[in-house]
Amino acid sequence: MNPQPESVEPVVPDDAGGLDPEALEQVIAAPGERFRHDYLEIRDLRVVFDGFVAVDGVDLTVTRGDLRFLIGPNGAGKTTIVDAITGLAPATGSVQFGRVELLGKPSHRIVRAGVGRTFQTASVFDELTVLQNLDIAAGAGRGPLTMLRRRRGIPPEVEAALETVGLTKVRDLPAGILAHGQKQWLEIGMLLVQDARLLLLDEPVAGMSQAEREETGLLLQRIGEQRTVVVVEHDMEFLRSFASSVTVLHQGKVLSEGTVAQVQADPRVVEVYLGSGAHGRGRGAAAGDAPATSTGVE
Repeated sequence: MNPQPESVEPVVPDDAGGLDPEALEQVIAAPGERFRHDYLEIRDLRVVFDGFVAVDGVDLTVTRGDLRFLIGPNGAGKTTIVDAITGLAPATGSVQFGRVELLGKPSHRIVRAGVGRTFQTASVFDELTVLQNLDIAAGAGRGPLTMLRRRRGIPPEVEAALETVGLTKVRDLPAGILAHGQKQWLEIGMLLVQDARLLLLDEPVAGMSQAEREETGLLLQRIGEQRTVVVVEHDMEFLRSFASSVTVLHQGKVLSEGTVAQVQADPRVVEVYLGSGAHGRGRGAAAGDAPATSTGVE
């Protein structure tokens, strides 16, 4: 019997490129007046699962220009809040973006209201190319008949997004073979071509190198100048470098809120992360959290 040839995985180029701030301007440029009423306002948000209160009366206001980070021990309610905003978790209270009430709307209507999110595990079409992923995202607002027509070329916003997120050289490779960090960049690019005005990002720099984290932080700051951006994050070094403000959650409630310096100095935050007189992991930290010393609150 002749041996079967081994399948060869496509190789992602080492010089796949970095984020392009000039291309970013083409993607996000828009009259400031268009975003004037775009802010996230959450009031008395509650999420209950079979009697367990996952989010307990959270109030939160995030405006454009405020790169807001949500932090807290595992189980604090960070991702559940994002799920409630995007229609993936049943909730009571009020969540408004751009003066539009989101609670009670199906997820596709929330997307049409300008809300986009990423997940801890990148949600891309692995079998499709990078270019196809972005093209599908760009077509989210097109009607069914338009979607069926053959595209005559690559839309300018897709070309610009490829440059912005540094994936031009891998545009024809399947998204499934990208490194984790590159998949996160692809997801951010997909939100940009969807023209999302509220971006909810769940651990966007997980798996990235230091240089990639730096570039991603600068990208989010620039996007946040016009759009409303909320980042769920465990990387405290990344937070200290790029957060405009921080909301600390604990047991489904807002524990502390303010600048990085204000939150670090809050004794309640120190208690949650360190515990009274404890060393290493605090009482509030669940298994899998980063060591308390990495929070910078000590």
